[in-house]
Amino acid sequence: MRIAIGCDHRGLNLKKQIMELLSGLGHEYEDFGCYDTCSVDYPDIGGNVAQAIAQGRMDHGILVCSTGTGMSIVANKIPGVRAALCHDTFSAQRGRAHNDANVLCLGEWVVGEGLAKEIVKVYLAAEFEGGRHAQRLEKIRTLEEIRFP
Repeated sequence: MRIAIGCDHRGLNLKKQIMELLSGLGHEYEDFGCYDTCSVDYPDIGGNVAQAIAQGRMDHGILVCSTGTGMSIVANKIPGVRAALCHDTFSAQRGRAHNDANVLCLGEWVVGEGLAKEIVKVYLAAEFEGGRHAQRLEKIRTLEEIRFP
């Protein structure tokens, strides 16, 4: 699985831990930044990760900021991206199974390292169930095409 990963300055430590986990699980990843604790604007990094998913260059994305909220807002602005903000394993599993989430958003200040790693494992192991959920995704795609004057 090819995974795009990114963070702002408040998610750097957790991003590093997740990258170690991804390597250990045998996943390929590309780090979209940031690379130090200097202040950065999360829309820049979140947008780049989301675009890589939407363009099909990467299979999934993982974004980290202090709460995960900012990154999830940014990622969900890109058509074709379904970012799930998860603070527990149930949300991660359900986000993949029912919503076909393709970006996982985490908050370094919200979840600890151990829980974050479990969330990532569950997210990556889960699969979209299809069925009645596929019809709902089609409705989301239709909403993405709406253009307002």
